[in-house]
Amino acid sequence: MAHPIELDGRIVVVTGAAGGGIGTSVTRMTAEAGATVIAVSRSEENLVANISPLQADGLPVVPVIADVSTDDGVAAVIEVVRRTEGRLHGLVNVAGGAAPSTWMPATRVSRDDWRALFNQNLETMFFMSQAIAAELKVQGNTGSIVSISSISGMNTAPFHIAYGTAKAALVAATRTMAVELAHDGVRVNAIAPGVTATPASRTFIEEDPERDSRAIAMGRRGLPEEQAGAILFLLSDLSTYITGQTLLVDGGLNLKWTHMGADHTSLFLKDESFRAAISH
Repeated sequence: MAHPIELDGRIVVVTGAAGGGIGTSVTRMTAEAGATVIAVSRSEENLVANISPLQADGLPVVPVIADVSTDDGVAAVIEVVRRTEGRLHGLVNVAGGAAPSTWMPATRVSRDDWRALFNQNLETMFFMSQAIAAELKVQGNTGSIVSISSISGMNTAPFHIAYGTAKAALVAATRTMAVELAHDGVRVNAIAPGVTATPASRTFIEEDPERDSRAIAMGRRGLPEEQAGAILFLLSDLSTYITGQTLLVDGGLNLKWTHMGADHTSLFLKDESFRAAISH
């Protein structure tokens, strides 16, 4: 009997696969689990830098240059799926994110800013999922779709309202698609990463262990492979009774109220003896 984490003979599409962060880690770990991974990126340069080494290691990865924020890009991915040997099983929507320039007060967000972030983070996820779900149905396959939301979509996103709202909408789309596709045997889930050490995040988050200790219950930022592990779980047969869920993968960032100190006690506590008594 096959191990439930094994994906031998199955095809998994990963969009945003070549950025060197979560998408690249998902691509590697899913291929190591036996799947043929169709690794999609808009950037040929990134595919050469981050996906070619996986191929050189003998992993079954098929690089595809396509912009999945367009109908033509989605169609190009489906065409590759159809000519790839194996059974279509999964999709991981990693494509998305936001440039540092998108941080601004809500009062300054233009329609173009708003629409660009919704296209990048919500429309890309939805129309790619729609296409894969349709192809799974045509082929008569069950499967699993996993998307990436954000902690910004699970709570508030001050000065990043368009991104946070798009990621919250992704959670809503995940829940609704999960209901619609359940009778077809297609599960639809998402993860919501906290602060993760990726090439993209490093453009606006510097190294600061003291800050991480204060803000995150586990005291450190996450690693791309830790996000990828949660995604692989949701892709695999270990999670066959889970659908419509968004799993926070944030090291407990969401658990720490803003008035908590590094020792997890309230900054409003005046009595030091009391603080000492409840600290460990």
